[in-house]
Order: sequence, then structure tokens, then C-alpha cells
Amino acid sequence: MQAIIVNYVVACVSGIIAYSEPIDMVAVTKEGWFYGAMVLGVIFISVFNLMAITTQKNGLSVAAVATKMSVAIPIIFGIIVYHESTGILKISGIIIALVAVYLTSMKTSTGVPLKLSNLIFPLLVFVGSGIIDTSLKYFETYHVAKNDVAIFSASIFGFAAIIGFFVLIYKAITGTLKVDFKNIVAGIVLGIPNYFSIYLLIKALRYDNMDSSTVFTINNVAVLLVSTLAGILLFKEKLVLKNWIGIILAVISIVLVTFSIEA
Repeated sequence: MQAIIVNYVVACVSGIIAYSEPIDMVAVTKEGWFYGAMVLGVIFISVFNLMAITTQKNGLSVAAVATKMSVAIPIIFGIIVYHESTGILKISGIIIALVAVYLTSMKTSTGVPLKLSNLIFPLLVFVGSGIIDTSLKYFETYHVAKNDVAIFSASIFGFAAIIGFFVLIYKAITGTLKVDFKNIVAGIVLGIPNYFSIYLLIKALRYDNMDSSTVFTINNVAVLLVSTLAGILLFKEKLVLKNWIGIILAVISIVLVTFSIEA
């Protein structure tokens, strides 16, 4: 919790620094995206904690699948609401991508038994993660001006940090707060790339030649591939056959979705 809160603070400060115009707090509160950023900030830190609970109760694989499979929500939303293209290459790529996400995320058993009573947590992670991506597309389309991407992103992280501070205050009052310096360092290291992950995702959603369903598919599958590769190289993670099949399908899905842009 300490690391993630520090991360949100650093991400917020990064956005403020990256914002090219003077910041007028009164004007910011009147922006069409302001209250949306507030809600997203709450969802950001809530989903993080739900991921932790899901990992404890259902295992890491279930948490990973719930998080990454949520890409289906913004994809379906983009196709239905924004009437985005649905060519055979694209639809095939999206379906293969979802299968790839499942197979690649399901690592070997961690010994955590799957209980029906605990399924509410991965379900909430699935819905919450999907809402975040879908909301980013909505606000990017209707409310966030070209020059406001930085301050919009900073505001989301800022509200998440505020909620986190309330949690820390509560822990301090109850005597359960124990500050760990390594958590602070980890939060600082994570904060800057975390900010740019949201900033650049919004920029990608503004790219004229790519639908949001295409952006979310390529982004999520590529993140999955990179994180899996990092797991192999840095943490000596062992993959089973279904994981390798998932990786192959992930590459195929990216190729199909990318070629659908030109088709």
C-alpha cells in the first residue's frame, strides 16, 4: 500500500510537470472530465486492492486472467457504441487474443484452492479493470482536450493518492502503520512509467488510423508478452505448454489485428 500510494503521488507530480500550461485549479474543477477523474482515481486504487485480495484468495493466475481478460469490455464497447470496424481479420485477432491472454496468464498451480465464495473478487477485478479502460476512451473522446491529457492523467493519480493517504491515516490512528523505506523507493521508481502508461495510452486512442478496440487489443497482448518475457529472464519463471501456446497465439493475434488496419 505504501509503495502504490507513493507511486500515485509521483505519477501525479509527473503529469503536473509535463503539463505545458499554467495550472488554474478553479478552471480544472470546471472541466468536463474533472469528476470522472475523481471516480477513476477511486477505481484505480480499489482495483489494485481487489487484485491483492484475489491473489491471496484465488491465486496469482486467477488475478492475472481477471485483469487481462477485462480488455473484452472496452473492445465490445468500442464496436457497439462507437461503431468501430469489424472485419474478419480484426475479429479473428481479437478472439485469438482473448484465448492467448487466458493461456499465457494461467501459470502452474500455486496451491490456492478455488472457492466459489471467492469468485466475487476476480469478477470485481474484471469489471473494474474494464471500466477503467472504457472510461479512458470515453473521456478522451468527449471531454479531454488535446493539451489537457497530462493534467487529466495527473488528476486521476492525484485522487487515487488522496484515497490512499486516508488509508494510511487510518492505519496510523489504529497503530498498524509501519513505514518501510524500500516501499517508498519502489513507489518512486514505479510512478513515472505508470504515469506515462496512461498518458501514452490516451495518446494512442487519439491516433486517427486505429480504433480503440485495435489499440486495446495490441496494447494488452503486447504488455502480456513483455511481462511474460520479463518473468522468464528476470525471475526464472517456468512456463508450461499452454503458456507457450498462448504466447504463439498472442503474436498471431497482434499480426492479424495490425494487418486489419491496412485491410
